[in-house]
Amino acid sequence: MRRTHTNGDLNKKDLNKDVILNGWVQTRRDHGGIIFVDLRDKYGLTQIVMDPKDVPEADKLRREFVIDVEGKVRARPDEMVNAKLKTGEIEVLISKLKILHAAETPPIEIDDKKVASDDIRLKYRFLDLRRPQMQHHLNIRHKAMFATYKYMDSHKFTFIETPIFVKPTPEGARDYVVPSRVNPGKFYALPQSPQIYKQILMASGCDRYFQFARCLRDEDLRADRQPEHTQIDIEMSFVQPKDVHNIVEGLIKAIFKETIGVDIETPFERIDYYESMEKYGIDKPDLRYGLELVNVTEAVDKSDFNVFNSVIQKGWKVKCINAKGTSEIYSRKYIEGELTEQMKQYGAKGLAWMRMENGKLDSSIVKFFSVEHQKKIIEMMDAKDGDVLFFSADKPKIVAEVLSHLRIEIAKKLNLINKDVYKFCWVTHFPLFEWNEEKNGWDPAHHMFCQPLPEWVDKVEKDPEHVRCTQYDLVLNGVELGSGSIRINDPNVQKAVMRVVGMNEEEANYKFGFMLEAFRYGTPPHGGIGLGFDRIVALLLGFNDIREVIAFPKNKQAQCPMDGSPSVIDEKSLKELHIKLQKKEV
Repeated sequence: MRRTHTNGDLNKKDLNKDVILNGWVQTRRDHGGIIFVDLRDKYGLTQIVMDPKDVPEADKLRREFVIDVEGKVRARPDEMVNAKLKTGEIEVLISKLKILHAAETPPIEIDDKKVASDDIRLKYRFLDLRRPQMQHHLNIRHKAMFATYKYMDSHKFTFIETPIFVKPTPEGARDYVVPSRVNPGKFYALPQSPQIYKQILMASGCDRYFQFARCLRDEDLRADRQPEHTQIDIEMSFVQPKDVHNIVEGLIKAIFKETIGVDIETPFERIDYYESMEKYGIDKPDLRYGLELVNVTEAVDKSDFNVFNSVIQKGWKVKCINAKGTSEIYSRKYIEGELTEQMKQYGAKGLAWMRMENGKLDSSIVKFFSVEHQKKIIEMMDAKDGDVLFFSADKPKIVAEVLSHLRIEIAKKLNLINKDVYKFCWVTHFPLFEWNEEKNGWDPAHHMFCQPLPEWVDKVEKDPEHVRCTQYDLVLNGVELGSGSIRINDPNVQKAVMRVVGMNEEEANYKFGFMLEAFRYGTPPHGGIGLGFDRIVALLLGFNDIREVIAFPKNKQAQCPMDGSPSVIDEKSLKELHIKLQKKEV
């Protein structure tokens, strides 16, 4: 290696040193015949100075040329010091210049101040990644990964890789499948997660396993989803939920400390699933602010407001949020116009509301509530002058969906969301099953390998609607970071769960026979978690979009504009794979 220093190294301690630097030309400025260049690499910028009389090649330099230079470090004039740069007190007077590669004019700016559109960034990702911000993102990702290795090793976990070519098994999303050339008509699946294999590792006596697992799922995309993502996968034998929680909390603490220098407080708060749904309308609550949902069914029962009465008669609930001090923010026009339309996206048929003024409730619906009803509402909602009360009355699922989104909208309006605060929690004891109206049957609420809580083990088939399990989700600021559980290790319990979701013994043996076989020979109780590594890194950096921390992500159509994938393959390859394409009907 020729270079003696990187472009983030030099300072006043290096004055008068002879140095060799490499990098890209960030900017070139001609000041009366003297050429100034900001030389960039992943470590930073160094200002270099050239006189074309001594260095003739300097006149040829343009943006993104790759160069090799030799020169002497000198101090910048006081008025030219750049305090924002590590190297801002010095510059290098160049005596030799070699152009290693003369670049064409790039189609995008390599500058954090002039960021291109998402589509252009993905098309020219090799240029986008040159930006200092993107290099910083990749470096934080590296640090988080290294901190994980170090922490897991210190707690006696063994790094073990599980297969990428696996047997297709139902795990929630659609599988990506790969045809086998040597086994005509047969296909591998790409793993949605290592779930089954890590459980088999526990049956194999591995005790404590982890890996950075690649998970591939054919599902609709959004900012926090990609067709392929990375998961910190963890599994442990002879454990209870609190053991997994303790390990994960220690890991999160280590990652935050070693990447961004933040001390995370542990232990994390534990919230029961039904408590979370009752108070926040969602199973991944943002605890940085209050705005809790209140069940006001009792307070509004038997009023003259038919919208509420019809809901209560069906056994459903009426819930309310107090948007404290927002009467100046939420006008009648805004509430009944834009805000109501916004909530209709989440299933609301309308948005009932009341404003507290001069110690009384006011709105177009107040007339339907007696003085006694109004008094109960004010007491239950702790309403004060200037507060606005929002109500939702419908099926429990719709009420939760509407008010959980309204809660976030209010928090944004009131600037209650502090981006410098990290509020973690565990949401625990989820339902094991959820009803699928389309198939008129039960589906696993998460996956079918979650151990029911002890009091529900014998009731799996008798009362599936109410069965609760050991699933626990790790949540940070309203974002789910990971999900895990204690697993089923008894083949009989596993088969009972499979029967509830409509899987007979023949189908169970075809799809999961190898796992059930492993569990026949003495499998320890075990549990673990899969943590979304991309999401963790994104939140460390203050982003929701995980594409910002993945080197080569896909767009929302699961395409890579840079390399053109997915793409067609030739007839010869199709023939070798025993595949015949069906023409799409017009």
